[in-house]
Amino acid sequence: QVLLEESGGGSVQPGGSLRLSCTVSGYADDKYCIGWFRQVPGKETEGVVVRDQLGGILYSDPLKGRFTLTLAGTKTKPVLYLQMDSLKAEDTATYYCALNTIGWRSCTLTPGSYETWGQGTQVTVSS
Repeated sequence: QVLLEESGGGSVQPGGSLRLSCTVSGYADDKYCIGWFRQVPGKETEGVVVRDQLGGILYSDPLKGRFTLTLAGTKTKPVLYLQMDSLKAEDTATYYCALNTIGWRSCTLTPGSYETWGQGTQVTVSS
């Protein structure tokens, strides 16, 4: 069973930073897309940033420059990080880590392409 587990969420003031982590277990292959998504209640899930198996990274254009994705661990047991800087109130959301092992040849920011999701971690940006 493939499991994703996020951590690192919390509350921060505008302009502050947070780093989210996502650990992956139970997937014994290095062919995948993996990334971060976020959802605000009542709104659609939004793609934040994704990474393919070769290290290619695709950011949501509005978030580029403030959010940085890095990968540690091994190819089959990756740990995904999301460094979020200069946070704004509109970044408040539940952030999810997600894995796509089916359409891994072409990684996109489309949430429906990802079949395995973590439980999410809440990020609140407020003064």
